[in-house]
Amino acid sequence: MIPNINLLGKEITPYMVMALIGAFVASIFACYLTKKKNEDVNETIILLLISVVGVLIGSHLLYGITNIDEIIKLITHFNKLRGFNGFVNVISYIFGGAVFYGGLIGGLIVGYIYINKKKLNKSIYYDIGAVIIPLFHFFARIGCFLSGCCYGITSNIGFKYEHSLIESANGVTRFPIQLVESCYNLLLFILLYSLYKKEKLKGLLLYLYLLLYGIARFIFEYFRGDDYRGFLFGLSTSQIISIGVVIFSIIMLITKRKKISN
Repeated sequence: MIPNINLLGKEITPYMVMALIGAFVASIFACYLTKKKNEDVNETIILLLISVVGVLIGSHLLYGITNIDEIIKLITHFNKLRGFNGFVNVISYIFGGAVFYGGLIGGLIVGYIYINKKKLNKSIYYDIGAVIIPLFHFFARIGCFLSGCCYGITSNIGFKYEHSLIESANGVTRFPIQLVESCYNLLLFILLYSLYKKEKLKGLLLYLYLLLYGIARFIFEYFRGDDYRGFLFGLSTSQIISIGVVIFSIIMLITKRKKISN
């Protein structure tokens, strides 16, 4: 929807701007919640920073996996690459994009390792994570809409892109699935924060978030038109991951709930 901004010779996408705003707002809110619980804010800042590393690695890695055909081509035609620059260009193309689920999983893994290593209060930090993730995602999906990525199916109702980096998205009216998902994330944030303030489902909010997002994401995928992300057994990559996420979250909610009850 909005063309990129040229800043000091660098192309800045609307998505990058909104993602940074989302990260800033979510981080400030996480520190606020941490302070209210009398936990160490410095630990929260460090946790957020190292989780970002996991987010970046995971999001780009999963994007690369969706380009498995290109990875196979790289391996089979490796001797035809034009030197190191050619190799870098191909790698940049294969892993240049980002997938939310990859970032979510990568960030959670790194966060889990840090929380355990530092022996932080898991219940508090997991619940805070459950609250801030959809808050960040609310802003990020608006960025997707403005950049024209993660676009929707062709529709009589929607928006026509002219500046999307994905050429196939331009010139066609598309359903604004990004805005739908953004609103859903805002509702998730309101629900989870309400439960957090009332101290309900303490230590379980992260699993509740994964369950509710996983179910919704599976449905949202039917309204996405970006088929380039790959399919398996008639399902998109994110739908397959959503199934795993939903099963995992249900198991964790049941087992953790039993432990708390006992």
